[in-house]
Amino acid sequence: MNQGLLLSIMAFLIVTNCFSQASGNYGNDSVSGKYCAVRGIKMYCEVYGNGQPLLMIHGNGGSIKSFKSNIAYFAQKYKVIALDSRAQGKTMDNKDSLSFEMMADDEAAFLDALHIDSAYILGWSDGGINALLLAMRHPEKVIKLAATGANLWPDSTGINPSYWRSEKKKFDTTNKAKFTTQKEKNDWKLFMLDWVQPNISLKSLKAIKCPSLIIGGDHDLIPVEHTVQIYKNIPIAYLWILPNSGHGTLKEYTEDFNMQVDSFFSTPYRKR
Repeated sequence: MNQGLLLSIMAFLIVTNCFSQASGNYGNDSVSGKYCAVRGIKMYCEVYGNGQPLLMIHGNGGSIKSFKSNIAYFAQKYKVIALDSRAQGKTMDNKDSLSFEMMADDEAAFLDALHIDSAYILGWSDGGINALLLAMRHPEKVIKLAATGANLWPDSTGINPSYWRSEKKKFDTTNKAKFTTQKEKNDWKLFMLDWVQPNISLKSLKAIKCPSLIIGGDHDLIPVEHTVQIYKNIPIAYLWILPNSGHGTLKEYTEDFNMQVDSFFSTPYRKR
């Protein structure tokens, strides 16, 4: 057989195998899914592909399913590790308290549990906040990070004002409610997480030493001006604002998003 043809067939089979590994029932994959004991909870994760580790962190109330448009692409090249954050998806946590710092520490311990020294990080929304805090609190764990739709504080300058007003209305009408079921309690805990947090100063972003790609949509829940502030205060960073995009940049521009984030991860940072 022609050597060139043989190599082409082998490359096709490798890519096909990667896609088959990453085409399961995301968030409920009995083959790729497992639990890891981390800081008093059992954290659920799914692992796809081979290569350098890439940790994917979803947003508030989400799960591994949030990355259903991205996992297969990245699993061609990376060892994709998608997790359900504390009190979300299949990772249960009945405690009253929840903070972004707590979740960032979870993720560092989670990587330790998988015997992973460091990883690329892709975070969306609350997951973007977690990515920033992970790089601040555990810099040795992060090779590079890409964060889309992250904010640093919870007022109407860090969140779209109209959305903030709708959340305020929800808080005002629900604050004194008595929750009886565990689901109601957990849902309120997640709501309060974003209502009173995060509380990250611009100055503290200087602690992020890894190359960072800060992403937002021009119609995002996070004002463009706020996203620009994040970018400007990270020492080694790129900024990417997607046109005509809301909060779901990774879904609204799936192909471009996957390619650009992959290019950022795989290309040395170039300072201008």
